[in-house]
Amino acid sequence: MEYNKEVINRLKRIEGQVRGSIRLIEEQDECKSVVTQLSAIRSAVDRAIALIVSKNLEQCLINDLQEGRETSQAVNEAVELLVKSRK
Repeated sequence: MEYNKEVINRLKRIEGQVRGSIRLIEEQDECKSVVTQLSAIRSAVDRAIALIVSKNLEQCLINDLQEGRETSQAVNEAVELLVKSRK
């Protein structure tokens, strides 16, 4: 799969958030700040996963339709990936 700039930028933002969280912990910042930052990271990761799965599904559906194949398998795989990401 080809990943676009949007996905890479999201992951770089997450990387920055992780570094910020490490800094908060190293500086012995208050629990509320650390947990807030970690919650933001979790949300950002969830959004990145959704973006990656949706872009992959879009490409798989386009390919399947162009080649005259059934698309239900691609949809099922995308749903499985999303469910797996929440475990």
